[in-house]
Amino acid sequence: MPAAAVSLATAFLLTACGGGGGGGGTAAATPPVVTPPVSGDGALNDPVVYSGNPAASLASATESAAIVKSSMVLNGQTIAYTATTGHLTATDARTGRAASFFYVAYTADGKAPGSRPVTFFYNGGPGSASMWLHLGSFAPKRIPTQIPSNTILSANTALVDNAESLLDVSDLVFVDAVGTGYSQAISPARNRDFWGVDADAAGFRDFVQRYVAANNRQQSPTVLFGESYGAPRTGILANLLETAGTRVSGVVLHSAIMDYNSNCSVINIRSCEGYIPTYAATGNYYKLASPAPADVPSFLQEVRGYSSTTYRDAVGRWLSSNTLPPATVSQQLFKYTGVPASRWQANLNYGPDLFAKELLPGQLLGRYDARVSGPNGSALTADGDPSLTVVNNAVTTAIRTYMSGTLKYSAASTYGTFIDIIDTWNFKHDGKEVPDTIPDLAAAINLNPAMKVLAQSGYHDLATPFYQTELDLARLGANPNISIRNYASGHMIYLDDAARRAQKADLVQFYSSLAGK
Repeated sequence: MPAAAVSLATAFLLTACGGGGGGGGTAAATPPVVTPPVSGDGALNDPVVYSGNPAASLASATESAAIVKSSMVLNGQTIAYTATTGHLTATDARTGRAASFFYVAYTADGKAPGSRPVTFFYNGGPGSASMWLHLGSFAPKRIPTQIPSNTILSANTALVDNAESLLDVSDLVFVDAVGTGYSQAISPARNRDFWGVDADAAGFRDFVQRYVAANNRQQSPTVLFGESYGAPRTGILANLLETAGTRVSGVVLHSAIMDYNSNCSVINIRSCEGYIPTYAATGNYYKLASPAPADVPSFLQEVRGYSSTTYRDAVGRWLSSNTLPPATVSQQLFKYTGVPASRWQANLNYGPDLFAKELLPGQLLGRYDARVSGPNGSALTADGDPSLTVVNNAVTTAIRTYMSGTLKYSAASTYGTFIDIIDTWNFKHDGKEVPDTIPDLAAAINLNPAMKVLAQSGYHDLATPFYQTELDLARLGANPNISIRNYASGHMIYLDDAARRAQKADLVQFYSSLAGK
């Protein structure tokens, strides 16, 4: 068998043991504690110019924030809350390396802090700001979409009150990774010093600890909510926090890629068995499954079984000795997925990029949501992913206007929504070229057996397939504290209205189960 070929050219809007955040740097001064206004609004016009350049560095940093009082109605109850938008300085106690992390926190007023969980949300990439979770998922406001419609949203789409906000069960903190949003390294560190699996997770550890200390939330249950690459970050971060003495009550792994080594779109000699149920769900969506299943969950359970037995055996022989599969295998895969038997015969380890290009002749399926498609050469396919194209400009515009308008925070530079750092990111972790963070999550659970884990995935996600997530988490063994929920949606599950409502219901149950509640 040839050496493993690792392909990291395609950005994961992810959406991937306890590393310490290396790098030098002198110890930073103790950052000031922010004292927010007791009541009323407080706008902030931040004069600092922030940059996502690899060598960018702030000479110094100030912990300041815009404070806005507001309210919303959830489940018939009015919740008064405070939106805090600004920076906290996160410092590594061992190395002194520091960064100014940009965040937006929504905290319910008049509640005893110890009785309220605080949830930290972040997207992945690496290189993505957390605007997708912020404006798409469970904050007080969200951007309306028509997913899985193929209609490109207007950049002028207005935000609406979010009936599925989680503010009724938790305070919410949305934080951006270094180099994205308005987050930046502090001298002598540079942005690039945080651009690696272990250094990134260590920076988030320091931010979580700083937020907890600055806001006196030591008694609050802490929840980590990471999407895509944010999910493997969560596995490492949970272990780092537990090791540092900060208890993590729960983690939510949203569209996770916990082990890059098991994903055949990353390492192309790995079996694509984790993708077969996603192909089947998508083929069925386009009415290509034969016969059409009467019950989709039962159908997908059948496909899981086939993928883990017959397909696994056949693709193993194909990968090891190029042995062609029996015709019955190719025919069955055709019936499940709609991909012709001849394509399976030609390449039994059929990857998601080919699937997206070939399932519908003349069309390209969305990588993040395969239910969204567009004609080749059209505006929908110009950026390589129709499911991202339909929402990207609207979300990018909305986050910037929302900051300066509703949240009353403005800066001397533009909010950085995405930086292309895949090729410069240090993916090495725990002796592997790309991370496997299941051992990190296992270590965190060993330190805190009461920790609850909820994995949420979309059936039509061609980036982080739901069944591969199930296979990865199965390595943790039977554990009643680990739950898995899948939805008829894509990578950004919450952009689908029905899926977001189902997500909220599952999350409410998850929060009610947390220790300390």
